[in-house]
Amino acid sequence: MVDDRLKNLQGNARRNFLRWTTAVGAVLALDRAKVLNVISDTAGTALADEGSCAATNRSVHLVAGDGGFAWFQLLWPHVDIAKAGNDNFAFHAPGQAKDAPDTDKPFVYAPESPFQGLDKTKQITAFMAGTNQTHTPTPGSAATVGNGQSMLAVAAAIQRQTPSLLPVIAVNPINFGTAPGAPGVATVNNADGMVQLFNSAASKVTLSTPEDAALFEAYYKAFVGLNAAAGRPTWARQLRTGKTSANFLGKNLAAQLAPTSDDLGRYGIGQGAPNKLAELARGFITTAKAFKLGLTQSVIMPAMRDDPHGAFANMDNLRNTVKALGTIFDEFMNDMMAIQDPLCSARSLADNVVLTVHGDTPKDPRNRGGWPDGTPNNSNWLYVMGNGHIKTGWFGGVRANGSTDGFDPTTGNVAQGQQSNATSAAAGAAVAFAVAKGDMRRVQDFYSGPSISGIVNESPI
Repeated sequence: MVDDRLKNLQGNARRNFLRWTTAVGAVLALDRAKVLNVISDTAGTALADEGSCAATNRSVHLVAGDGGFAWFQLLWPHVDIAKAGNDNFAFHAPGQAKDAPDTDKPFVYAPESPFQGLDKTKQITAFMAGTNQTHTPTPGSAATVGNGQSMLAVAAAIQRQTPSLLPVIAVNPINFGTAPGAPGVATVNNADGMVQLFNSAASKVTLSTPEDAALFEAYYKAFVGLNAAAGRPTWARQLRTGKTSANFLGKNLAAQLAPTSDDLGRYGIGQGAPNKLAELARGFITTAKAFKLGLTQSVIMPAMRDDPHGAFANMDNLRNTVKALGTIFDEFMNDMMAIQDPLCSARSLADNVVLTVHGDTPKDPRNRGGWPDGTPNNSNWLYVMGNGHIKTGWFGGVRANGSTDGFDPTTGNVAQGQQSNATSAAAGAAVAFAVAKGDMRRVQDFYSGPSISGIVNESPI
């Protein structure tokens, strides 16, 4: 009999119950199927279905090297800079910035900022992190978890708990870094290479192996005959495995993953679109489709690899570029919201993804003339969409007077004058926390710095 006290658990209590039942099942030597049956019978099928969902979030990481990171501070500007109304500052819409209504820390939108209509879980966090790495194609100072480990590799190591055909896909150039347990990376040279990689790895190689074909046949015969059990969470994962195998054998993966003309139109990519925008849009489109098919857990892509020193000399082109960039982010999220998560039927893909953007130099936000590479106090920063696991808004920032603030990761409070590299590892740990769906114990396998309780939501939104 379902107990309403368990069925109606919310937030941290809900997650703790799922962890507790899993631990008790292990102590009693019960297999996972029996544990899920118990949850279903006592707390309801919804909670059992949640328990059968993937224990980690997927992730998309944009690496904006060679000066291209500067474009993103026009989408997500420093609060003081955007609100100063100073025509000399490197903000393209003075007087038009508006306060974000539902973030934990102050944050402002430019007219083109994406995600403005989404709920609090999908808002951006901006961490002061790393140091300026001008003209580096593969920056990493703002993407670390400390102890010589990169944020990208740590996220992928955590995601190994959720198996997929190709755990990490990366578009060159890439500096993946290291972390204990991180998987290998499948690299390609452009967004179209992502499509061809899946096609060759899955359709032409993996599934042409006789042993794999036999395994598929065994899955198919076993699970098709068990449709009566499909309503129980016990069988959810096996049925998904069979369906995924059927997709591999029955479909041309390249055709399934390639952007269509309709896709490109929605993303605002037509003939003559700048390659820096077209590549990002194509990468996002293929990423959403790959997530839908359960083919990967993490995609790493370069972004906007130009060097826009003269961007403010042509304001029409600048505004068009920023508008197009915001549209690409919004359409990616629209795609993700429209797709049911293949590993969690009660949620969309948008509910189970983490997005990060870091780069070499964001350029000087106080000087649009030639947009110099140097930053106040050699600072850098990291943008994250943590899907409810990370507090939102600016943590630290550049002031209108040229000073910089950091933050205390334990409290979330402002730390005036603190160097941005003092909180690089804490910011990376917050990303790991979001990827681990709030499992701090897993984060502590990699991170040994101060508490990050002031920047994450230990009881998820």
